[in-house]
Amino acid sequence: MPVKRGEKKTRVPLWEKFMLTVSEAAEYFNIGENKLRDLISCHKDAEWIFHIGERTMIKREQFEHFLAVTESI
Repeated sequence: MPVKRGEKKTRVPLWEKFMLTVSEAAEYFNIGENKLRDLISCHKDAEWIFHIGERTMIKREQFEHFLAVTESI
């Protein structure tokens, strides 16, 4: 449903989103955008990466699990 003129658009908090943009993920996980892009390029087939055309999204919970089992990035 489109937002009507004069109405405020409600924003979903990052911790409730299923997928995050690279910039949102950088903010949420406190990791630099360049480091996230490096991880994406090194793990092209990872379950936590989702492509929408040219746009790359990060599946939040799967990436949290990836970080939990990874000792360093």
